[in-house]
Amino acid sequence: MRIIAKATDAAVWSAAMRREGRSIGFVPTMGALHQGHLTLVARAKAECDAVCVSIFVNPLQFNNPDDLRHYPRQLEQDRGLLTGAGCDMLFVPEEASIFQEHSPRLFDLGGQDNILEGPSRPGHFQGVVNVVERLFHYIRPDAAFFGEKDRQQLAVIQHVAHTLHWPERIVPCPTERAPDGLALSSRNLRLSPQERAVAPVLYQCLQSVAGSAFREPVTSAKEHGLRLLRAAPSIRLEYLEISDPLSLEPLVDWGDRTEAVALVAAWLGPVRLIDNVTLHKR
Repeated sequence: MRIIAKATDAAVWSAAMRREGRSIGFVPTMGALHQGHLTLVARAKAECDAVCVSIFVNPLQFNNPDDLRHYPRQLEQDRGLLTGAGCDMLFVPEEASIFQEHSPRLFDLGGQDNILEGPSRPGHFQGVVNVVERLFHYIRPDAAFFGEKDRQQLAVIQHVAHTLHWPERIVPCPTERAPDGLALSSRNLRLSPQERAVAPVLYQCLQSVAGSAFREPVTSAKEHGLRLLRAAPSIRLEYLEISDPLSLEPLVDWGDRTEAVALVAAWLGPVRLIDNVTLHKR
């Protein structure tokens, strides 16, 4: 596996791959890798000839300085995992290398900054799209792979890619979970043993919503999940919503839909966790 720190060197690597006629699969990450990330790498390997993974803790997407400061960093361990996973190139740029002579711009986010994660994390999605655009500029992948755990982030990237006619194919990949249902996340490393024991209630809440979806009114379906969260120690709920699967706008009724998505965000101690599940009409 080749390791590259300079953005210009990453562009040279990308150009060499294209000259050889090799398609490039790209997995952008912030490091502290887990099985969910490795599943994205495996999907990229299955669909593309060469795989690049980036590790960049992007300061633009952190609206909380403490969150940025405490975000887990374990580059040597990540490096070993990616070598074992068959990654071809690891891109670990410095901030100056990514944004050299390039000021952050404002993107049309399709209103996503006004719902769900948007009001809680002002500027977050602008930061995400700015860094993804820069990474795409240097790597020029044929396909980029994103986990569905960050469902709204995925929707934002799909919207921007569509409206700006980005050539890259955006590939959604299912959420990977621990045996007890907790969605895998780098932030799970910051949970205390007691908090980790409570954390699966987020998935249990979503499963409870799914059990009554389309059979009861939206408010009743949500109430099933809220009851579980209220009974859980230490959980500080930020939101639980049932939303349209495309726009992610929260619903007041099911309408004629056959699919929706339930999304939750909550704090456990100093750690903010998110999760979601797709709801199907049966």
